[in-house]
Amino acid sequence: MLRTDRLDAYYGLFQALFGFTFEVRPGETVALIGSNGAGKSTLLRSIVGSVRTRPDGVLLDGRPVGGEPERKQLDRGIALVPEGRRLFPSLTVRENLQLAMRNGRKGPWTVERLMKEFPVMEAFQHRPATALSGGQQQLVALSRALVCNPDYLLCDEISLGLSPVAVNEVYELLGRARRDGLAVVLVEQNVKRALSESDRFYCIQKGRVVLQGSSEHADHAQVAQAYFGI
Repeated sequence: MLRTDRLDAYYGLFQALFGFTFEVRPGETVALIGSNGAGKSTLLRSIVGSVRTRPDGVLLDGRPVGGEPERKQLDRGIALVPEGRRLFPSLTVRENLQLAMRNGRKGPWTVERLMKEFPVMEAFQHRPATALSGGQQQLVALSRALVCNPDYLLCDEISLGLSPVAVNEVYELLGRARRDGLAVVLVEQNVKRALSESDRFYCIQKGRVVLQGSSEHADHAQVAQAYFGI
């Protein structure tokens, strides 16, 4: 299980998270919802080590792993799909995936499997990654994390700015990974989509959890009130 325990996070003197406690169990999908600046992305960055935290602020199977470099967290099975994708512009799609696979763990997700299951990706595999459409780039960014074969996948705004068709393609790939038993932490601007794609949710405001529960049984009026802080 991956969890945070009373986690505080700072950008310089500015505190972004306040005693944040949350967890995601193996094979589970947890959605993080909240307005811009609520602390959702900061939580993901804190887990993977991009934002410094105390060691016992992040726990993996009960072991303190907070504050470790992102590479070490990847070795432990925690991967991030960052907002903005951050693909290597000088590399082709295939080269982006191959580089990630070499740095990741052995497992069922390989470049060849992705090409086979998503023929559209095979069609543009030799093109520069950043020459693709936004939806295609997001597929590559998600695939890059998958070929590292993580146990926990942290997805930061994977549908942001995409067309409805592209969003469905991205979630189709994510759904296949979830059916393979991957645990997912999902930051998603579309609350309805976030709840439909997750088992549980946390609503965040100003760095604190203000509401949590089962996504299936969520009271949408209550979620809206928590989301907007009213």
